[in-house]
Parts: sequence; structure tokens; C-alpha cells
Amino acid sequence: MKFEHVLAEIDGFGRFQIILLANIFVARFALPCHFLVNNFVAATTDHRCNIGGLDDGEVFRNLTQDHRLKVSIPVQEDGTLSSCKMFMEPQFHLLLNSSNATEIPAVPCQHGWVYDNSTFSSTIASEWDLVCEQKGLNKATATIFFVGVMFGALVFGSLSDRFGRKTMLMVSYVLGLAFGLASAFSTSFLMFAVMRFFTGFGITGISIISTVLSLEWADIEHRKLVGVVDSLAWTFGSLMLALIAYLVNDWRWLIVTVTFPLVIGILSWRWVPESARWLIANGRADRAHYYLKKCAKVNRREGFSEKFTPETLSNIVLLEKGRKTYTYLDLVRTPKMRRLAMKTGLLWFGIAFTFYSISFNITGFGMNIYLTQFAYATIEIPAKLTLYCVLDKIGRRTVEVGALLGAGLCLAINIFVPKDVPLCRSIIAIIGKGCSSASFTTAFLYTPELYPTVVRQNGLGYNSFMARLGVSIAPLSVLMDAVWQPLPQIIMAIIAISSGLLASLLPETMNRHLPETIEDVEQKRNGLVSQLNQEKPDIPMEPLMNDEIEKRT
Repeated sequence: MKFEHVLAEIDGFGRFQIILLANIFVARFALPCHFLVNNFVAATTDHRCNIGGLDDGEVFRNLTQDHRLKVSIPVQEDGTLSSCKMFMEPQFHLLLNSSNATEIPAVPCQHGWVYDNSTFSSTIASEWDLVCEQKGLNKATATIFFVGVMFGALVFGSLSDRFGRKTMLMVSYVLGLAFGLASAFSTSFLMFAVMRFFTGFGITGISIISTVLSLEWADIEHRKLVGVVDSLAWTFGSLMLALIAYLVNDWRWLIVTVTFPLVIGILSWRWVPESARWLIANGRADRAHYYLKKCAKVNRREGFSEKFTPETLSNIVLLEKGRKTYTYLDLVRTPKMRRLAMKTGLLWFGIAFTFYSISFNITGFGMNIYLTQFAYATIEIPAKLTLYCVLDKIGRRTVEVGALLGAGLCLAINIFVPKDVPLCRSIIAIIGKGCSSASFTTAFLYTPELYPTVVRQNGLGYNSFMARLGVSIAPLSVLMDAVWQPLPQIIMAIIAISSGLLASLLPETMNRHLPETIEDVEQKRNGLVSQLNQEKPDIPMEPLMNDEIEKRT
């Protein structure tokens, strides 16, 4: 007997599961807000050198503000004042003739900067002068956060298997809340960077654990639906971030606001059930029977206690309990597995790099920053709903290839679209964002079907690591515009298109049984499996592993 047989008796997607999804939805709302809040808290507003301490002479004081700026700050080729340079002393002759202004030696800002506060009342860039020579530190804050996410994924993925989903979910709530608030009240950039690292480390547990908990309580038929709803929770958070950031334009209070939903998560945690599948796998059938009986009662399924007892549950076969312990090394011991790991690892790197490069570049297409964030989130809704309809019709590989090539094509087109047509550039970028979102969602469903059961959790852990490596590098790629203005856009387009071409080399998995062993992959049993599927098209795929889902987010 398998656990899915028990779920069928208590209704694998009834009121109990819907309540569970609603319960953890609010806390998951904080995830995209923290993942993307760097777009707003680290925004670099228009700035110039502070000329307040340049000259105390009477002539300088009697000048108008415009004239003071003209004699103190060099003008760039586009006619705007330099953001990072100033004259050592006022150049009064520029009031009469500015033709030779470019020949006057300029120096970095000597007395700090003055910032335009019309859009943001404060950001970390204006708080700690992370501009000009220090702008790399500003961009690095997103990378620091995602490095924390990367390590958090490894730690929470392991600890949730050892101590349970519910316990570690509370730990993630508390860590995310504590370090999120601490980062909001940081007194130095170093403290802020450290707190953001631990915020990413703590909050990623919510993503991992809540997703697996929802899926472990759902039957096979509804797991794809649960995955899409789970993904739409991210979209809702992204939509709300645009509104919250517009209303709260101080970076400290913005972080406090997007962290507050974790308080609700902590208060509602007592009503979150532990995973019955995990309890059975760890020899706690009595506790699993308690939650399953509760689920049957809420779903109005009578007679559960008469059919199933703790002793009966102890005999359930869970696929993730194998006879051999597999490690990450098993991904590279054999030739075909080695090639599969290389392909999917590079694919996940490219998908994550493309998705977050577009997500972070909300000021690069000339449209209002808040409107761009809202549009980026909105386009995800039709993209994900379309995926739900087509994945089982045209295949995973076709969708993955098409989505990545579409994203790359949009990025490539925008290289040639003039910046004086921001609406056109923004529309193309929004379409590209939708394609990149579709590629990410497809990867979550496609990759588990490629790896054999015995190493599926290790395969997804490795791919998750590669994805977070891509995410960490994505914010830094924007700095390449110092070398050549279009270079970041060119890099994004090349990586997206290359990833799409790479995805075309992977096998199709639609309507095929999952491979169970490494030998299934090495001996090319897919042909036999495909033939069996044609004979018995109604045979359901084996249920996904508990641990494999934990690596997805």
C-alpha cells in the first residue's frame, strides 16, 4: 500500500488542503517582496556633488543656484551635470564661456552628494553614499541576499527532513522576521549586508517547506494545480510589492512593511498540520494517524478510523526510502548521468540568470519603476495559466525551449530599440519577463521527470544550487554597462538563447513513466517506457518525492 491510497480515502484535495494553502499563503506573500525589494531599497536616484563646502567667497554666495552649479560641476555630453565629478574651485569664467569646460580638470566629489528625493525619500544608496566609486557595493546587496538564500536552501532542505516540516517552518518564520527587522534598523552598510544575508538564509525556508508541505498533502491528480497556485502566490506578492513600494518610499519602513506578514504566519502556525507522509517515513504512525483522521473529518470522509489504524499506516511503502544511500557523486559517476547533470545545471543557471536579470532591471527600459514592477508581475498570470493548459499537450521540452528563446528574442530586440521610445521598450521587456517566468515554472515540473527516482532529490539540489549561482551573478551583470552600455543586455540575450538551445538537447518526458534507477537512464529505457505508455496511456506517473520538491524554490 502506498500513501496515495490513503489520500484517496480522505480526499486528496478537499477543504483541509484548501485551508492549508490559504494558511501559508499570507506568509509566502513576504517571499517575492524580500527577493525583489532590492529594486527599491537600493535604487540609485539622480545625484550630484555637494558644493556646499566649495567656496565661502562673497561672489560665490551671491550667485543663483543654477550659476553655482554651472561653475562647480562639469557638464556631461548629454548636457546633464556630472554625478561623480566636480571642480576643485569655482570656475567663474564658465558664466561667460563654457566652450572649454571639458578641458578643466575635475575631481571626485569632495563633500558628499545631494540626492533627488522626489521618487524615494531615502534609499541605502543615499543613506551611505553607495554611488560612483561605491556603486558596486550597492549592486552587491542583492548578491549578498541570494548567497544567503543559497545556503539557506541547503540547510533547511536537510533540517526539514530531520526535524519535520512544521518545526522548521516556525524556525524560518522567526529567523526571517528577526533578521528582516534587524536589517531595517541597520546603522551601517556592513550591518545591513550581514542582516540581509541572514534574512535570505532564514526566509528561504518558508519557500522550501511550505511548498513541500502543500504538495505532500495533495494527491497526484492535483499536484500540478497546487504547484501553479503556489507559483501564483509569488505573483500576487510581486503585484503587491509595486503598490507597497509606491506608498512607502522610505527604505527602512518598506522593509518593515514587507516583513510584517511573517507575524501573521507565526500566529497562524499552530493550525498548520505536520506532513503525514514525513511522520510515517520517520516511524511516527500514531501522530500521522491523528492528522489524517483530522483531514478526513474536515473533508467529510467517514470511516477512516475503521479502515486505517496506526499499525496499518506503518506498512505504507514510501518510494523515497531506498536500500542504498545516494549522494551528489552519483550524478557524475556514469556517462549519461554526467551529461544530464551538465545540461540541466547549465539550463537552471541560464533560466535563473535570465529571470532575475529582467526582474532587477526595472529602470532600464524608461518606464516608471513602480509601473514596470506591476507590469512584470501581471504578465506572469497569463503565462502561468497558459502553462497549465499546454504542458500536457505540446510537451515540457517544447515549452521550455520556446519560453527561453522568446525571452532571449525580446532581450535581443530591445538592444536595437532606441531609448527615446520607452513604451515600446517596456512592452517588449514585459513580454520577455512573461517568457522567462514560464521557463522557470516549467523547469520546476520538467527537471524531476528527467532524473531517476534514486537520485532525484540530489539532482534537484544540485540544480537549485546552480540556479542560485545564476541569481547571485545577475545583479552584478548590470555593472558591465561601464564597459559598454548595451553589454548587459547582450549578455542576457545570449544566455537566454543559449539556454533555450541547450534545452532542446534534453529528452521529452510528457506521458512517460519516471525513470527509477540510474540504469534506466544509462540503458536508454525511455524507448521501452514510451511504448508501454502508448499501450497504457492512462497509467499515472509515480508520485513525486517529498525531498525533491524541497529543492525547487
